[in-house]
Amino acid sequence: MAREQDRQLTDEQRAEYDKSLEEFRQHKRMKHNQMVALQSLPYEVKVGKAKQRIREFIYGCDQLGFNTHVSVGGLDSITLLCLIRSMNIDIPAVSVSVLEDKSIIRVHKQLGVTMLKPLKAKHEILQEEGFPVISKKIATKIMALQEPTEGNATIRHAIITGECGEKGHFATNSAMQLPKRWLELFGGYENENEGTNYKVPPFKVSSKCCEIMKERPCDIWAKENNSKPFLGLMASEGGRRQEALEEHGCNYFGKTTIRSAPFAPFLRNDLLQLALDLDVPIPEIYGRIERDPNGNLRTTGAQRTGCEMCGFGVHMEKRPHRFDKLYDRNPKAWDYWMNKCCTDKDGNKYGWGLVLDYIGVEWRQQGRQMILSEYMDKLREATP
Repeated sequence: MAREQDRQLTDEQRAEYDKSLEEFRQHKRMKHNQMVALQSLPYEVKVGKAKQRIREFIYGCDQLGFNTHVSVGGLDSITLLCLIRSMNIDIPAVSVSVLEDKSIIRVHKQLGVTMLKPLKAKHEILQEEGFPVISKKIATKIMALQEPTEGNATIRHAIITGECGEKGHFATNSAMQLPKRWLELFGGYENENEGTNYKVPPFKVSSKCCEIMKERPCDIWAKENNSKPFLGLMASEGGRRQEALEEHGCNYFGKTTIRSAPFAPFLRNDLLQLALDLDVPIPEIYGRIERDPNGNLRTTGAQRTGCEMCGFGVHMEKRPHRFDKLYDRNPKAWDYWMNKCCTDKDGNKYGWGLVLDYIGVEWRQQGRQMILSEYMDKLREATP
């Protein structure tokens, strides 16, 4: 274990590891500060730099023998597509549009986006892979606990205890450890190995949904068309996107990955202002773009959109949260995803309701409208 290995280190080795760790932290701080400086630039400067990055990426790909395309989803990437076209640059746009809201699909059709098919249906992902819950980072750690191998033993130990091995510089109390709230609910897979008494959830967790349904189909299309993508990502979204964009910047030409994210230093205000300036077609799910009492731009409807079966971050939302809003838009779909989309080993139906109950998120609709199935039952009872 990491602490036993730590005791075996000489003072010289420990000093070398400490130095390496501090250099890594300094590098991360430098990259973060560079992104903050870019985010602080005036709006007009950021738009000008975005256009410059777009031209540079197309030129760089051309020199390497690649085509380029825009990977389109919600409002951010729709705005990016409109910006590129406003520059008289005609490149393809692709999307697994079926995963988006119907109003987004209509805009995709309006803009001539090539629509790809997901590799698996949504319910198949939940049944076979697991539920995308909490966050992609947390879900990935839970997946490691669910799928133990000799190769991930050190990682699993770090997830439970925070103690890292040699690759983690023998750190203790590291960020690899699951937060206590989730450790209590999902750490039980390692009870026998670690002498703990955590719980094991009655469902599987997965972070692979986007990879299987969205990323792989787009990657297959890109390979077939020898093309590299423009992505509508912003560091201000936080999480893994922030980490990757801070490290690699707007245009990244790596050994295995080549991509452009011209909006990397944009803040939400910048994106929405650009959408207004370009007269971007706004999907109905977002409502209108207006200023709030503090003068910041926001959409009057959804702030963010995504697949209706995604649960990343729902535990941080106030009601009405995303599943409540799904109920308001489509009670029948809500009933399916909450109660019927999966089948356990005994043949019983379950869905997001079981998952949300387990992590402590309210979802039932008492005091609101009855679900469609209940309404139809009562209507039939009242019909002579």
